[in-house]
Amino acid sequence: MNTFGNNFRCTTFGESHGKALGVVIDGCPAGIPLTESDIQPLLDRRRPGQSDLTSQRKEEDRVEMLSGIFEGKTTGTPIALLIRNKDMKTEDYLSLKDVFRPGHADYTYQVKYGVRDFRGGGRSSGRETISRVAAGAVAMKVLGYTGISISGRVIEVHGKTLPAEMEAEIRAARDAGNSVGGIVEVIAKGTPPGIGDPVSGKLDAAIASAMMGIGSVKGVEIGEGFHAAALFGNENNDEMVPEGFVTNHAGGILGGISTGADIIVRIAVKPTPSISWEQQTVTVNGIPATISVTGRHDPCIASRIVPVAEAMIALVLVDGFLEQLKYSNFQALKKNQSS
Repeated sequence: MNTFGNNFRCTTFGESHGKALGVVIDGCPAGIPLTESDIQPLLDRRRPGQSDLTSQRKEEDRVEMLSGIFEGKTTGTPIALLIRNKDMKTEDYLSLKDVFRPGHADYTYQVKYGVRDFRGGGRSSGRETISRVAAGAVAMKVLGYTGISISGRVIEVHGKTLPAEMEAEIRAARDAGNSVGGIVEVIAKGTPPGIGDPVSGKLDAAIASAMMGIGSVKGVEIGEGFHAAALFGNENNDEMVPEGFVTNHAGGILGGISTGADIIVRIAVKPTPSISWEQQTVTVNGIPATISVTGRHDPCIASRIVPVAEAMIALVLVDGFLEQLKYSNFQALKKNQSS
């Protein structure tokens, strides 16, 4: 399952220590102005090595546009985007070749496929998300015609909510050879009402699936989320007046369909599993072992997940918007035939 979406389909490829990563986008409407400069800013926000609190892997993450563009506009044919790896240190992982890292997908990939790429986790590495961010940047360009805008931020790190305290928690964990998690919030403004389908095509279900598909994400909530369980019905319901909804406890979605209010999503990001603390594990042959993971790792991955979460929301919304266009066009066709 390396393809995401139904109308705006994105197939990603590549590994953490392979030659390159990338994405092929099929279903992008024709005539959309698009250049590498539309994609690069989002990749730059996700890029490692920009502070002492992120992985010190130095990657330029320059996007190359290989197809689907003519004279600066999309042609409606598949768009291929490529990002080359340049700063791999495979030697950092040689000692981990025959042991399973706690908190990683080493064991599950091994039991499923009988083989795994031990060099940074291969496809299970967080570096895989760069392909999604590239695709999300294209989706945002399309959404620019709809009035939808997307923004995200870290709202909590290890229980701390003030910026200075969040940074201090990350720094303390890093200095101790440990890591911490956090909570990221993403808001989509300007989404028109009517996006999404009932039952098996719910917009909130699609968003939850997209968010949970990001490595290190262990929980998703929309609107009040888990807090809704502590409210009374009159507190959680969004009353309506002629001008619209008075509140937005639903987070912009009711019955799986957008209400027109802001779509508010929060995701729980686990602590980075690569830590230098000594932990118990087993080898690929089931022999007990201890492990201490060294190398270049983020003490907190939450900040670098923000552009990934924004991209995934964009991919869900552009897919839903294109689906709604098909429905609207069919309704208009029926109306024309009956008149």
